[in-house]
Amino acid sequence: MPTHRFFGIVSLFAGTLAIVGCSTKPGDETAMSIEKTHLGATPDGNASLYALSNKNGMKVMITDYGGTVTQIWAKDRNGIFKNVVLGYKSLEDYLEKSPYFGCITGRYANRIADGNFTLDGKSYSLATNNGKNHLHGGVRGFDKCLWDANSSVAEDAVSVAFTRTSPDGEEGYPGALFTKVTYSLTNDDELRIDYEATTDNPTILNLTNHSYFNLAGEGSPTILDHELVINADQFVATDDTNIPTELADVNGTPMDFREAHLIGARINQEDEQLTFGLGYDHTWVIKRDAPGLAHAITLHEPDSGRTLEILTDQPGIQFYTGNYLPGPSDPSKGGAPYLHRSGLCLETQVFPDSPNHQGEEGWKTCVLRPGEIYRHVTVHKFSAR
Repeated sequence: MPTHRFFGIVSLFAGTLAIVGCSTKPGDETAMSIEKTHLGATPDGNASLYALSNKNGMKVMITDYGGTVTQIWAKDRNGIFKNVVLGYKSLEDYLEKSPYFGCITGRYANRIADGNFTLDGKSYSLATNNGKNHLHGGVRGFDKCLWDANSSVAEDAVSVAFTRTSPDGEEGYPGALFTKVTYSLTNDDELRIDYEATTDNPTILNLTNHSYFNLAGEGSPTILDHELVINADQFVATDDTNIPTELADVNGTPMDFREAHLIGARINQEDEQLTFGLGYDHTWVIKRDAPGLAHAITLHEPDSGRTLEILTDQPGIQFYTGNYLPGPSDPSKGGAPYLHRSGLCLETQVFPDSPNHQGEEGWKTCVLRPGEIYRHVTVHKFSAR
């Protein structure tokens, strides 16, 4: 009898369950499937939850409200599954609170200085919802919208694609933007995210997923005991409002993760950058030998053995150590509080404030024009050792 069975995932929300697709082959331990659950009402209409399962028993749960990953069940070295991402117990909490748990973040993930940028000689002003700066798309970013969804099952992956048209002028951004974000769970225990977008007028764009990970299991008290490797010689240094000042060398600084370090080993050092971000809250410049997917990070939790590798075609990855998590007032699904630094984010993207650094050496453009297709691929590969 298999020893790595998945036992009893409890749905995040109550509702009617519908199996919308499955695929099996002889000898499969578990059917590949997608299960759709009705959640409840949002300002845009009724939301649903999609549970993606692969043949190994791994499950990923995603809602069409914000394209939000609510649960990822990954096994440890003994085959025990735990949910390794933070999230809320109810749809109402997602509607009322906003630390960006698991969502699609856009139109522009991360910060834009003073909420201002110039494109083709025209100035644009966006909401300043993070002190004096613009953050994660504004007051009502992509995380607070209901997306259309279409699921599918292939021989080696189950997928759900979310689509939405952001109208011209939404949150101050120019151009009507059509966006498609596809989450795919493979039989190699990979969660792949494919982003695509087109526009009818020049605009700026920076999409990512904002999941908070704790490989010891959601509700565990800290991520400071995780080991991290970041494939980067440089990081984006910032001022005290987290706006970039330069591309800086990691050598000789606590930002150097080229070899494995415990996250907590240097986080409290008297370093200007750590003071500015109240810990790690920076973008690292991913090393790459060629276009396409590059290995960005390896995250490892020693007690469970769970390991997460991230590959991406983006130039940067934002590493954030949950410095502003709400604490005891915001309990986990299991009832334990989400304490300070009990979850971390690894967001693949272009650099913060890129609209104001166009043409500078080392900065990839964030401008999308009519006739072009924005593409962004990120792979999260789970394993245990």
